[in-house]
Amino acid sequence: MTYPAAVEIVEVAARDGLQNEAVALSTADKVALIRRADAAGAARIEIASFVHPLRVPQMADAEAVCDAVGRLRAVTVGLALNRRGVDRALRTGVEEIGAVAAASDGFAQSNQGRDAEGTVADALEILTLANEAGRRAQATISVAFGCPFDGEVPATRVAAIARRLADGGAREIALADTIGVATPADVRQVITAVAAAAPGVPLRLHAHDTRNTAVANAWAALELGVAILDCSIGGLGGCPFAPGASGNVATEDLLYTLDRGGIATGMSLPAVTEAAQWLGDRLGRPLPGRVSRVAAFPPTRG
Repeated sequence: MTYPAAVEIVEVAARDGLQNEAVALSTADKVALIRRADAAGAARIEIASFVHPLRVPQMADAEAVCDAVGRLRAVTVGLALNRRGVDRALRTGVEEIGAVAAASDGFAQSNQGRDAEGTVADALEILTLANEAGRRAQATISVAFGCPFDGEVPATRVAAIARRLADGGAREIALADTIGVATPADVRQVITAVAAAAPGVPLRLHAHDTRNTAVANAWAALELGVAILDCSIGGLGGCPFAPGASGNVATEDLLYTLDRGGIATGMSLPAVTEAAQWLGDRLGRPLPGRVSRVAAFPPTRG
């Protein structure tokens, strides 16, 4: 089996990680989290989502975060779901804009107030506007492995959406296991279908660890040549519009597996572990990531 020699890490704690939290972090704390991720070596960082503040109160200060964070080594990413969102994003300095298309009608209605076809149309508009403005533009297919409302999602449907997004100018397509139902077999099936439908377009995996399968799913994606992975410091995250969708795969847990497997990430595991502990303190609770709660291995010798 051949694996990528290096993997690009997209850190999502400041956006997807925080969006479902009851405790609202201050703008200053969000900026501190982003800077910690940058210092740890993340290649890209989702720093904000440009959505209605009544829908996602944690993202109400999106513009303030973008203004305060300044220039990072990492590429900054902002998420937009519709024309209003992308217009807001383009007025900030985010370097990359992510669109979202839902693979099921049930989740599309809950998350975006549209049917699935409507979310694809919105994503295509966002990609066009971002590309015309000279920003990097990518897209995520949510509930690509299963929907909390509609159940199973056919791989053929995900592949058809991916083809349209690729034709619409997506530089990259992420496949999101929004509710953490995928297994490695599911990952292989969907990635194989999407890669055939959108050849040449880099794929990214966005895995949730709801059922303790996220690291295994990431490894299955690597086996198929996927070399871009989303993760969240501390395993923080979840979707407020998907019942039972708990946290993302923890950055420190994923890094431990990749480091031990000899796959380069450019990230410092000790720095991420420290960031996870800091974030848990700010939120007032232990975070679900495992590696940040155990002794380092190999042990350090004093």
